[in-house]
Amino acid sequence: MAKTLRTSGDYTVKAGAGYDSGLGTNTIRLDARYVRLPGDLVVEGTQTVVDSQTLTIEDQFIEVNRNNSTAGTEDSGIFFNQGSSNNQIIFYDADQSEFVVGSTTHDATVSAITNITPGKIRILTGTESDQAATKGYVDSQVSGGGFSINFTGDDSTTVAVASGNTVDIAGGSNISTTAAEPDTVTVSLNNDLTNITSITSDASNGNLELVANGTGDIVINNVLTFSGTESTPAIDSSIPKLYHKTAAGGGTGVFFVNSDVSATEEGELISKKKATALAIALG
Repeated sequence: MAKTLRTSGDYTVKAGAGYDSGLGTNTIRLDARYVRLPGDLVVEGTQTVVDSQTLTIEDQFIEVNRNNSTAGTEDSGIFFNQGSSNNQIIFYDADQSEFVVGSTTHDATVSAITNITPGKIRILTGTESDQAATKGYVDSQVSGGGFSINFTGDDSTTVAVASGNTVDIAGGSNISTTAAEPDTVTVSLNNDLTNITSITSDASNGNLELVANGTGDIVINNVLTFSGTESTPAIDSSIPKLYHKTAAGGGTGVFFVNSDVSATEEGELISKKKATALAIALG
């Protein structure tokens, strides 16, 4: 038969000697299949032990280190008991302002974590290849040349970056770039260049070379324009150098030097008008 004990004020049950001081020394045992507390439960002792096999909590958030009143000075987290092995822990390291995962020789009664061995975090599922790497691990692998990165071009050619730090990006019908230590970059063009308005050499006083493949020619399909007036270049080879200056006797302003023609003087291409006038004058 159900019974109800009702009181108009606070109701206290004490067990054992010392009850006059507000702290009993014996145990009060509630032996029932279910114990329900419709109101709030406040535990004021120093330890709460739950021996149930399943703990279900309705709250969306769990607060630890509840009575901390200082700003950013206390470590706090969750311990995982591993029996005779070191405890595993996820905690906030207040001194470093960072979260840490690892194992420790401490137990959950400690007030600060001073002994920690960083642990591993596995992402996705599977083997060690799914583990998240630390910055230190990545740095050591990069500096030791123990990593591999693959680049795949639009022709499905895959190139691996491994020891030696050589990068080869195969672009198929587009641009193929090869970079190797220390700082050499080679670009190979496997297709016609389009939408190019300027090509400039960044080498100080260096040449800009256009080289055809094999016996092919360099073909200019439109107008070739000399945008500036140049001084006479050095006559140092039998290969003609073509340039622009103020027009002289030839009437064109297009000059050349060639050691096979003269080792000391430049020549000017003659215009049709000048050539006709010379032919008439010479009869």
